[in-house]
Order: sequence, then structure tokens, then C-alpha cells
Amino acid sequence: MTAILTQESLNRQWHQLRVQDVAQALESNLETGLVADEVRKRQEQFGANELTIQEGTSAWIRFLQQFNQPLIYILLFAGLISLFLRDWIDAGVIFAVVLINAIIGYIQESKAENAIAALAASVTTEALVIRNGERLRLSSQELVPGDLVKLSSGDKVPADLRLVEINNLQVDESGLTGESVPVNKVTQTLDTETPLADRVNMAYAGSLVTSGQSTGIVVAIGNETETGRISKLVGQSTNLTTPLTRKLEKFTWTLIYVILGLSALIITVGLGQGQSWVEMFNAAVALIVSAIPEELPPLVTIILAIGVSRMAKRHAIVRKLPAVETLGSATVICSDKTGTLTENEMTVASIYAGNQSYTVSGTGYGFEGNILENKLENKLENKQPVNFNLGSDRMNPLVECLRCGLLCNDSHLQAQDEQQTVAGDPTEGALIVVAAKAGLYGQDLAENMPRLDTIPFESELQYMATLHRQMVIILFTLKVPPKLF
Repeated sequence: MTAILTQESLNRQWHQLRVQDVAQALESNLETGLVADEVRKRQEQFGANELTIQEGTSAWIRFLQQFNQPLIYILLFAGLISLFLRDWIDAGVIFAVVLINAIIGYIQESKAENAIAALAASVTTEALVIRNGERLRLSSQELVPGDLVKLSSGDKVPADLRLVEINNLQVDESGLTGESVPVNKVTQTLDTETPLADRVNMAYAGSLVTSGQSTGIVVAIGNETETGRISKLVGQSTNLTTPLTRKLEKFTWTLIYVILGLSALIITVGLGQGQSWVEMFNAAVALIVSAIPEELPPLVTIILAIGVSRMAKRHAIVRKLPAVETLGSATVICSDKTGTLTENEMTVASIYAGNQSYTVSGTGYGFEGNILENKLENKLENKQPVNFNLGSDRMNPLVECLRCGLLCNDSHLQAQDEQQTVAGDPTEGALIVVAAKAGLYGQDLAENMPRLDTIPFESELQYMATLHRQMVIILFTLKVPPKLF
């Protein structure tokens, strides 16, 4: 087999091709995968399967760019004049203000650049690959176009794949498409104009397999994946013009014209009254220095930096400081049906079990909150917290409902950045959280009621079922008549 693939030949609409046509185009075998020699040639040709961030401007250039503001020009000009007049204190204060302003802006933009660069590690994982008929566990960086990859529940998709075989496969693509629930995958061909979020026969790098198994053939690696394209778009440098920067620029030039006009007027009047050039020049310089608001640039920078810091705590990357003001000025947010602006978190809000309705307080995946029983007293609704006694509430419909939701569950919660996140389906994560609010935990139930079998969720069935063995200890008490002894 000869490696004649080119990057241009790989830029195809893979979702519209049949599985056999995809394998033929990539010169791969759907049973045995690629051979070692072919893999080596393609690794030399296409490189490693990793995201490479384009080299931006150097650190010194980015630092000097912080001075590229009209108001900073005025401050620097005023500082130079103060040095010329040997007013060392004023000159030192002005230059210190300019330097602090530049340092704050540089540090904040560097944090954003580092966060963006971290996207390069999002597709690095391990992959189960079939090569020359053998299954190998390799780093995702070693994948090449045409590789045959096996996926199972909990795996991170290592590259863009055209799915070949599936078994109840569901993939969480919220980080790429914004879909808040896992997507059911198929292998059938799709129309050419099918949008990215609806290409259900593809699995994209960085997404997470929530359930099922699958085999896929690699069609794109590294920067050519959909995640790589996002990384390149984010890494592109753009000239940011916001309402705040436009207002500051307009204010700066207006201030310059006013100061220069007043300075010219003072010099003209003074010379007309017989004053010397030196005296009038010093008076004009004093006017310029006193009229410039040295506090404005650092105050604006500090306020914007505080806004960026608050956004960072909510996991929102703001690359340029003025963008925070633009976001704060937004009055209307338009989003599509995919819910791209959501946090991909689901919460149980109400329960109906045993002819009784309940309200659940709390949001997200935190355990804060209670289960409240809705009661009608004198035609007024009264909500009281439910007191759970798990030992005696064995046949309580609410407890049984929560227990079923916890047992029929393939997800689990994990701590990340001092917050609870779900590894798996968000709906299943919500069921874990509401069960914990009643004192039920998956690890305890797994020990007492181990799973024997499962029926995975399928779109045709619209349900998932699990079979468990219940550990029951039966105590027998035997009363023996005394006369027998």
C-alpha cells in the first residue's frame, strides 16, 4: 500500500459517504486497519495528532502594545515635558501610572492566552486502535488518518471519526455543538448540507462517549479536526474595537484639541501682553500637565480587570479587557435551539411518586437543597421538608423512585475546581444529586444491590433497564416448647 493521501484529499464531507467509500478513500481496511509501514509513512506526512497553537507576538511586543492608546500617548507626552522641566516628582508619578496600567493589562491578557493555549491538551488521551489486525492501546498523538479506533463508554474521542459500527452509542458533544444532552449515533449516510450538530454518523475529537460502544475510522487529526479549527479561530489576532474604546478615543482627541487650543490661546495672549516666550511656554506646559487625567487609564484598567476576574471564576475566558464592557452593555442575547449558552447541567426540580408531588430545591450538581412535600392546607399550598428514614421507608414510593434512578445509572460525580461535575449523561447526574439529597448514594447501593445485567438506552425503546441482586438477610426465630427438653 502506498501513501498517496494529501491534506486536500482529506478535506471531504465524510458524513455523506458510505462506510466502504470512506475506507477506500483513506486506503484502510475495515477489519484489520492499517499496517505498520503505512502508519509510519502517514505519521511522517501528517505529523502528530495534537493541536498546535500558532505562534503569536512575543511577550515584549504584547507588553508594548499596552501603550498603544491615545490617552497613554498624552500621559507619555506630559511625562516627557515634566522631565524637560526637571519636575521629577510629577514625571515619576506619570510614568509609574503608565507602567502599572500596562502591567495590569499585560498580565490579564497573558492569563487569557494561557487559557486558550490549554485547549491544545483537550484532545490528548489514549485510544484503542486496530492495526494489522491487532488491538493496541496507544496515545492519541500517534493516530493517523485511516486508523481504526474502538470506542466504549467513558472514552474521550481521540480524533474526528466516521463511525463504522455502533452499539447503542451516545456521545456528549456539548463542548463543540452546545447540545445539552448526549447524541444518539448512527452509521447511515447523511445529506451534504447537514450541519455539524446534526452529523450523527460522526464523532468529533474532544467529545465524550457516555454509553455504548463503537468502531470508527479516523478522518482528521490535529489542527484539521473541528476542535482544531476552533482553536485556530480563537488564536487569530483581531483589532478589538468596543463602545468603550471608541468613547475613550473620542474623549482623548477632544481633550487634545481643547488642551492645545487653550495652550495656544495662553501663549498668544501672553506674548501680546509682552511676556517672554519661556514664561508662556512654561505656562502652556503647566496647563497641559494639569489638564490630563492621569488617573483615568489605571482606573479603567482596574475596573475592567475586576470584571475579567469575575468572569474567569465562572469559567468564561475574556481575551481582551475592553470586551468585558461590551458584554456588560449587552441588552439582548440570541441563542439557537441547542442551548449553546447553557452550562450543560440538569437539575431535578419536581417529583411525582405515590400520588404525591414533591418540589426539589437547589441547582446544579451541588448537594445543597431539600425535597419538599407539597401539601394543601385550607386551600393553601404548604411545602414541608421530607424526613427520610431509609431503614423504615423501604416501601415509600418516593424512596423507591429515587433508588431506581440511582441504580439505573451509568454516570458518576467528580470534583473539579472545587465544584461537582458529572462524568456521563447530565440527566443521570441530576438523578444522582437528587438521590443524595435524600441520603441515598450509589456506592452503598452498588454493594447491597450489585448489577447483574442491563438493557442500554435506545431511541427506539425510549428506556433503560438494569437487573440487580438484592442482599437480604433473613433471621429465623424458633420457639421450642419446654416439654421437648
